[in-house]
Amino acid sequence: MSPTASPAASPTQAGRIAGIIVAVVVVQFLMLVAFAWPAARSAPQDLPIVVAGPQAQAVAQRLEQQRPGAFDVKTLPDEAAAREALTDRDAYGAIVTTPQGPQVLVASAASPAVAQVLQQLAQNMSPSATPAVPVRDVVAADPDDPRGAGFGALALPLVMSSLAAAVIVTFLVHGIGRRAVAVTGIALLGGACAAALAQGWLSVLPGSYLAVAGVMALAIAAVAGVITGFTSVMGRPGIGVGAVLFMLIGNPLSAATSAPEMLPQPWGDLGQLLPPGAAATLLRSVAFFDGAGAGAPLAVLLCWIAFGALLMTVGGLRGRRAEAPEGARGEPVPVH
Repeated sequence: MSPTASPAASPTQAGRIAGIIVAVVVVQFLMLVAFAWPAARSAPQDLPIVVAGPQAQAVAQRLEQQRPGAFDVKTLPDEAAAREALTDRDAYGAIVTTPQGPQVLVASAASPAVAQVLQQLAQNMSPSATPAVPVRDVVAADPDDPRGAGFGALALPLVMSSLAAAVIVTFLVHGIGRRAVAVTGIALLGGACAAALAQGWLSVLPGSYLAVAGVMALAIAAVAGVITGFTSVMGRPGIGVGAVLFMLIGNPLSAATSAPEMLPQPWGDLGQLLPPGAAATLLRSVAFFDGAGAGAPLAVLLCWIAFGALLMTVGGLRGRRAEAPEGARGEPVPVH
């Protein structure tokens, strides 16, 4: 063999290369499924709406016959009750029957995508020879973001930046207390800056600045804290576990651009149990609905934050025991 010839790859190296190729292709496939599948299969699944007025029962039965399984219909006595259901986030829309004909109420702030579905439903209710069924927006989306594109684009950057924050804290900050302080500081300052961007320059969120900043801080703390906890317990693989859980699964299932009931089930419900989905729902509640429906997503975020703190504590204590001198473990220390 000439001195310049490259030696053939050993069986170990060949196996490693083959494993890397397979792993990368598997990750690519999972990413395509995770991001494309919910969008491709987006359709109403037990979407909560109300029907009100004297003919409410008849309209509800007709909806069930025409679109079985698409809507979870509740009947209410009048338009006032229907509007209250929308502002309380108990329903996405309403069909109100009156002697002059039906009208459709929507809350585009809850989901512009669902509002479009209900507007299409209103068009189908009106024969071409009659006037169109009126559609009224009870809780409108931000006028600078009527389709919710800007709102939906907030989720992924928050998750990615939180993942980056966890990596930085893991490798540059040591000790349970210091890591907890670092994650808390990043969450508070990051939430304040993100809210200022969303409400100021981008203008995609109305409502109280402090409330919006608080929700974003909770979202950052939940993701960054849990990933930091994962790495404290299992080392570098914890970064991959967090990335898969929150980016590969949590982000596409967050329903930030649609609604949980528009995703294939049970994945829509699962997405609401992860920080990206809970944060999106909580943001809508505090920005557009004066906090209505905020209890469940707030509880989800707080549980994830507590879980992250627990992981960091366990990892920190384990590290202390590993670094403890032999004498601290009850073993005899040689006398010099």
